[in-house]
Amino acid sequence: MPEKVVLAYSGGLDTSIIIPWLKENYSYDVIAMVGDVGQGDDLEAVIDKAYKTGASKVVVKDLREEFLTEYVFPSLQAGAVYEHKYLLGTSMARPVLAKHQVEVALAEGASVLAHGCTGKGNDQVRFELAYQALAPELKVIAPWREWTLKSREDCLDYAQQHGIPVEASRQKIHSRDRNLWHISHEGGELEDAANAPFETTWQLTRSPKEAPDREERVEIGFEKGVPVSVNGMKLDAVSLVELLNEIGGRNAIGRVDIVENRFVGIKSRGCYETPGGTLLVTAHREIESLCLEREVAHFKQHIGLKYAEIVYFGFWFTPLREALDAFVHKTQEHVTGMVALSLYKGNVSVVSRHSEHSLYRTDLSSFTMGESYDQKDAAGFIRILGLPSRSAARVGAEATKEVAK
Repeated sequence: MPEKVVLAYSGGLDTSIIIPWLKENYSYDVIAMVGDVGQGDDLEAVIDKAYKTGASKVVVKDLREEFLTEYVFPSLQAGAVYEHKYLLGTSMARPVLAKHQVEVALAEGASVLAHGCTGKGNDQVRFELAYQALAPELKVIAPWREWTLKSREDCLDYAQQHGIPVEASRQKIHSRDRNLWHISHEGGELEDAANAPFETTWQLTRSPKEAPDREERVEIGFEKGVPVSVNGMKLDAVSLVELLNEIGGRNAIGRVDIVENRFVGIKSRGCYETPGGTLLVTAHREIESLCLEREVAHFKQHIGLKYAEIVYFGFWFTPLREALDAFVHKTQEHVTGMVALSLYKGNVSVVSRHSEHSLYRTDLSSFTMGESYDQKDAAGFIRILGLPSRSAARVGAEATKEVAK
């Protein structure tokens, strides 16, 4: 009996040629695991393609709700954004895919896991760190680190030689990854950081030039930091993100062009579209501004930066991420309310914020003087705060006198 290998399969250029390559070079019994995280593919066509290229079995898993509720929303609550811009769409999808790939391998009695990630990218790290955390006894095959193919053009040649149909071409050479949260674009004209992306590169969002010439408002409701409603409608996670993607996309919201630092030490340039996610990140920050006490809010900014690194670097299945989740969960206990946003040609503005747990008090913040705040207290407060400065100034003055003598 040949060994079984479970391949994380998308039906894209890389994984399409990996099935025949594995059979040619290892004589494996190849099981293709297709995880639906909202990439919008024709799953029947993907399944058919996997069988036609040599898979002995195809396992399809609908991971959309789990992806959002167990990976995306915790990262949203944490405030995780990598290097100021990247909302971590691909990074958050890898651990859920790897988790279910491992589950399929264990259920099918496979001894090997395989993926189509290149040896230069972050995804190889994300997949394999997850494998090691969940099933370290399984072997790993990463064809990009073994075969003689050096480029996407080489992969196209291999596909042509083996009669494998692929959507990529020498004219349509972008590497894209899409899920419910975003779509990423790499390669092609984007490999030169000096080039502007082609207008045809963007897929989910309109250009600001083509967006409506009128403002659109959207209200997003949160319960304990989790988005639960849009414009007053209670929605499940998948429907909520899909609706916000539609609203944000038609208003040119969510485009990012970034030169980022990969975990492997390479700077890479990519473009991301995260229309609904951009609205959710903006709204969540605003509801937190009402509900979080100052020291918690400030410290949580540090947690958000670390959380983003953990997700980006592939350390999802680690004690540190679980520990940070406990902190974040505590901070979200009262992050409940509604934020209204105004959208116009790529711009997002906050219209209103409301929460029953708001710590904002007009009797304190108003310029009108009232009984709730005694301004005379500020004098002593400032004197205490200034004590170190006064002490340093006194020492400095005395030293200056000594020098003058």
